[in-house]
Amino acid sequence: MKSVAIIGFGGQGNWHADMIRKNNVVSLAGVWDIRPERLAYAGSMGIRAYASREELLADPAVDIVLIATPNDLHKPFVIEALSRGKHVVCEKPVALSVSDYDEMTAAARAAGRVFEVHQNRRWDTDYLAVKDLIDSERLGKPLFVASYVQGSRGIPGDWRRQKEYGGGMIYDWGVHMIDQMLKLIPGSITDVFCLTTHYTNSEVDDGYRLYLKFDSGVLAYSEVGTYNFISQGRFYAQFETGTAHIPGWHDPVEVRECLDWGEGDVHPVLTASGITRTMAPRSDRTVRSYNIPQPSSDVHDFYRNLVEAIDGKAEKLIRDEEVRRVLSVIEAAFASADAGQVIRPERPL
Repeated sequence: MKSVAIIGFGGQGNWHADMIRKNNVVSLAGVWDIRPERLAYAGSMGIRAYASREELLADPAVDIVLIATPNDLHKPFVIEALSRGKHVVCEKPVALSVSDYDEMTAAARAAGRVFEVHQNRRWDTDYLAVKDLIDSERLGKPLFVASYVQGSRGIPGDWRRQKEYGGGMIYDWGVHMIDQMLKLIPGSITDVFCLTTHYTNSEVDDGYRLYLKFDSGVLAYSEVGTYNFISQGRFYAQFETGTAHIPGWHDPVEVRECLDWGEGDVHPVLTASGITRTMAPRSDRTVRSYNIPQPSSDVHDFYRNLVEAIDGKAEKLIRDEEVRRVLSVIEAAFASADAGQVIRPERPL
């Protein structure tokens, strides 16, 4: 069984420790954190607390080093662990630029070690439900896919509010939502338009609204907000023959399928100050409504695949080119927000 040691024992590091201790795929060697209180907490849980990063990296029993530090430390810590002969898993965003990520993957190739990014939200069942709907073409091809993540507590923690540490919601949540969109929609991105919000924080974005236009004609929209006291739901998607909606993280997919486009006997409906036929509801004769349950998933599949990749039995689930593409879209999103205009890359992303 492969042994994992964690650098950075904050919220995400603690989550990984809990997941590792619950599976039979890898074992937990121990953790190291710069804060003494976190090391004391690890000890109280029966987890080995390394006295230093050097001690952790020098431990021959450690096969895999997991980096769960603030974002600005990912690059130096990843390269250091690779140079010490360790396989490496890094939390997202793995890097703050494409060029930094290229240096990290080059270091992995030079060391002959597996280096993988923990894109855990590929196991989100709401996302998998939409993916199943798109892949099956149950409602035809997608036309528009919108993803919303909305809370009302501002930016969490401390370093996530500071630019020098790689804070902000594009890096924190956008890296996940963009990755999901790129897995949902085939084709290349030709246009990127992004607006950031600063309702609670002037230094980094506390939310964003991002449009991605694909060469297939599909338009994707991703919105993350931390000042939303009423949520718009989780997913909304339009297809050739219907519409799908997921209200919340664990809700089933609500589907309304169009059975007959034409409807000659539409009666106008009264709105606030007038009548309309355009917005009149459809009759049951022309549409069918039903729910689709969300599929199941197992987050431990990440570690199962990681071990197989280290043993040369499988390819990594989160491929380098996919991670690099997400970072390229993030760079284009920041460029669009700074310029206040659509970004059309010389080469589609």
